[in-house]
Amino acid sequence: MIVVSGEALMDVFDLGPTATGHTLDARIGGSPLNVAIGLARLGQAVRFFGGVSRGFLGERLMAAMTQEGVDTTLVQRTDAPTTLSLVGVRAGGVPDYAFYSHGAAEQQLPLSALAAVAGAAPAAAAYHFGSYAMVIEPTGSTLRTLVEREGQRSVIAYDPNVRLNVEPDLSRWRSVIDWMVPRTHLFKVSEEDLSLLYPSQALDDLAAGWLAAGAALVVVTRGGEGALAWSAAGHVQAAPVPVDVVDTVGAGDTFQAMLLTGLSEMGLLSPAGVRGLTRDAIARLLSLATQAAAITCSRRGADLPYRREVM
Repeated sequence: MIVVSGEALMDVFDLGPTATGHTLDARIGGSPLNVAIGLARLGQAVRFFGGVSRGFLGERLMAAMTQEGVDTTLVQRTDAPTTLSLVGVRAGGVPDYAFYSHGAAEQQLPLSALAAVAGAAPAAAAYHFGSYAMVIEPTGSTLRTLVEREGQRSVIAYDPNVRLNVEPDLSRWRSVIDWMVPRTHLFKVSEEDLSLLYPSQALDDLAAGWLAAGAALVVVTRGGEGALAWSAAGHVQAAPVPVDVVDTVGAGDTFQAMLLTGLSEMGLLSPAGVRGLTRDAIARLLSLATQAAAITCSRRGADLPYRREVM
């Protein structure tokens, strides 16, 4: 069982003007929810832990999770609204987000919600955390308490997935990363995020610092340039997979879901397993993850691949 924590929202795409306005296409989204759905499509047992609205959009999110096979036992329902993420597409299919999230459901996750996680069975082999849920309060404090509680016995995976529209203070993102890295086994981050957070620092230097701080595996995704990884076993590079890009929404989430799936199927989804990864095993993981992400890039929105498409 893998538990994914964070936000569930609606990505709203502009399909063009009409006589009286614009046509908008709302799709299931939110980086952590994408990871959860991606894991389910890849055949993994997965639960989602986060706040979801009782409104009609929240009901749609719940229906999507049930349909996709994501366990909703840990979902915390609230009367707060569902976040809308308006998605425009820049050159190369790179998404441009605008968030409407004031007082939204994912921000309403108190410490008391952890009682549901403690009582859940079976125990989780891994917990994935990420995106802006980690830097907003009280949700961020709740999730970091969960990290502290479970990090010794379960794999902790983390992807910052920076969204400055929600939290514009870069120092806040860096502070959470500094706190998370020593407690994280699998730290995945995009080169785009690193250019915002650490614009003058080389990737090799950043990775060396994070490994020294305690991370077991550091992975940097580079879009059309492939991916890089560092661990105690050494440095590994994965070539990009050629694809006709529609957009890159959900590509990083697909990558993370495939990394976790690969670890699970290799029998290495444990703190010791991640720390003991060989270069060959890491290369295999990166190859699978880049293939899976390329599939997502070939279609509109966060439409993550199924197991039969990747394996």
